[in-house]
Amino acid sequence: MYSNGKNVAHSGQGRLAGNVIAFVVFFVLFVGAIYSLSYWSLDNAWIPGIACFVLAILAFGIPQHILGMSDRNPAKTASKQD
Repeated sequence: MYSNGKNVAHSGQGRLAGNVIAFVVFFVLFVGAIYSLSYWSLDNAWIPGIACFVLAILAFGIPQHILGMSDRNPAKTASKQD
């Protein structure tokens, strides 16, 4: 992608370690949500259900709403000079 005649690198380029760490953390949250459903029974449904719901919200909500802030205003991020 070019902006003002200069080659603008992809926003995630050069951040491999941070991207891998974020992926691992949120994948663990997602796996925890799935694992909490193994405790689901007719006698005990509320605690695993709430735990799954909360962990799933954290696993999907944080990356979409907090880590994805750079996508909110593409014109602002494209005009950023390095």
